Amino acid sequence: MLSLTDIAENPLRLTRRPNAEDGSVVVFRPLTHADSGRLADFLAALSPASRRFSTFDGYDLAHARELCDAIARYDKLRLVLEDGPSGRIVGLLELGLALVPSDIARYRSAGIRLDESTDCRFGPTLADDHQGRGLGTLVLPLVAETARLLGRTRIILWGGVRADNPRAVRYYEKNGFRPIGSFTEPDGSLSLDMMLDLHPGA
Repeated sequence: MLSLTDIAENPLRLTRRPNAEDGSVVVFRPLTHADSGRLADFLAALSPASRRFSTFDGYDLAHARELCDAIARYDKLRLVLEDGPSGRIVGLLELGLALVPSDIARYRSAGIRLDESTDCRFGPTLADDHQGRGLGTLVLPLVAETARLLGRTRIILWGGVRADNPRAVRYYEKNGFRPIGSFTEPDGSLSLDMMLDLHPGA
């Protein structure tokens, strides 16, 4: 089983180059300390609509540096999608290995007992010009593989998925996530909890 320290010391263990249907070259790899400038460019370019669906505390160089400085220091593994030819970061995928009390309580009320040793949280964000191109579907098996290498058997959505984001809901359903329940966000909107079971070899 891999640890976050193992990954930080040898990012190539998780680096993959999946074949996109449109022939484009993308690289799936762990975030590194050298990524702060390119990560800042990625965050700054996100539209207001994309920011509404994301979980970041900031969208500037300071926050990018904070994310890079946090590598292997806390409970999160951050993976990037990189455009092969340009090296531009076009996606940030977050796996949280610790669970939060609100998630635990909501899932318990739905009859599911979460386990911090085997469950993790997933939150993806793609650059606006890379949304709707099948990139999320391309890399989800790599996310599942990574979660299994970390000893996880189930993935829940980080903060759920907004019910008024039908494209994202369809994406998760198409890729094996099942709905668990719904909850109200602080702004009054509705979000859905969804879970993916990571069967061996799935």
